[in-house]
Amino acid sequence: MGNLRRDPYLIKSVVHASRVIAAFQSPGEVVRLGDLVERTALSRGIVFRLLYTFEQCGMVDKIGANQYRLATRLAGRRRWKIGYASLGDEDPFVREVTNGLRFAAEQNEEVELFVLDNRFSAAAAARNVDTLVREHVNLAIEYQRDDRIAAMIASKFHAANIPFIAINNPHPGATYFGVDNYAAGLVGGRFLGRTALERWDGAVDEIVLIDLNRAGAVPRSRLAGSLDGTTDVLGERAARIRVVHLDGDGDREKSWQAARAHLRNSKAGKTLLSGVNDTSVLGAVRAYEEAGRAGDCLAVGQNGSPEARAELRRDASLFIGSIAYFPERYGEVLVRLALDILNRRFVPPSILMKHQLLTSKNVDRVYPGDSLSR
Repeated sequence: MGNLRRDPYLIKSVVHASRVIAAFQSPGEVVRLGDLVERTALSRGIVFRLLYTFEQCGMVDKIGANQYRLATRLAGRRRWKIGYASLGDEDPFVREVTNGLRFAAEQNEEVELFVLDNRFSAAAAARNVDTLVREHVNLAIEYQRDDRIAAMIASKFHAANIPFIAINNPHPGATYFGVDNYAAGLVGGRFLGRTALERWDGAVDEIVLIDLNRAGAVPRSRLAGSLDGTTDVLGERAARIRVVHLDGDGDREKSWQAARAHLRNSKAGKTLLSGVNDTSVLGAVRAYEEAGRAGDCLAVGQNGSPEARAELRRDASLFIGSIAYFPERYGEVLVRLALDILNRRFVPPSILMKHQLLTSKNVDRVYPGDSLSR
């Protein structure tokens, strides 16, 4: 920008305006004023006045309080308006799903994607459903994990006659899109059991499962599969193993705190650790390492996230595996599924993505592209 500031022909206000327009990452993305300020590095006052001007000129639509999106005619008219309520951008897995969906929508001329952010909040998810209904989307894609509001969300979409797809967490009446959680858990649990046999001759004292209680039955089916897989492999030895459930809320920091509190009281030796996602397990792994218990613990996660893949590449890590769900592939399949539903083609009640065990031995083969970012 140094040369631009010295250019006598440059109109600085137009440069600022172009920054604001470029800050929208996809045509249908709904962005808060504060996020636009952060993305443009402009003052809040300048961004607000530009957005107000754009709105008056019909270039930007204001959606609710301090939320904006590019106007439809600016983004380009498309046949189907699909609403997407993302779980939130903080989680690497969710971020890959969102980026893949945005890319797939941009490549398909039949689709206009309208993006909202649930921010890992039940209250935000509830508000976003009202926004999607008010925007008259043709179909909604819902990504939220609080089981307590799933029925309410479904009821609002049904009342508005809007079909919807639920990612990873079932909602009443929605087409389910995700993985077979029990089967994925089973793969991870069996790998934990086999490794315990190889390294410890099956002498396991404790199995710790990191739960996400508010998400309901879905994460528990992963953990149920993991526990069944481990006990099947260990056979009669499993009857003597203590099983502990900790609620990490799917969050790294909370899982670390829960595991740390457990370790203050636990006298268990050899421990097998699994959880609802990589984030939870990696948080618990940190607690075991800080307590000097890394040699007595083996851990397997779920999702195959970038942070999990990096951990698998770390020498002598107690994190030995993760079940990959390949979120980077979700977008293309979701767009095809949405169009099938909208065009009244036959769609089964659930669409299951493939999953695969990642270990230190195969992670570079399955994800060779990771080397480009290391």
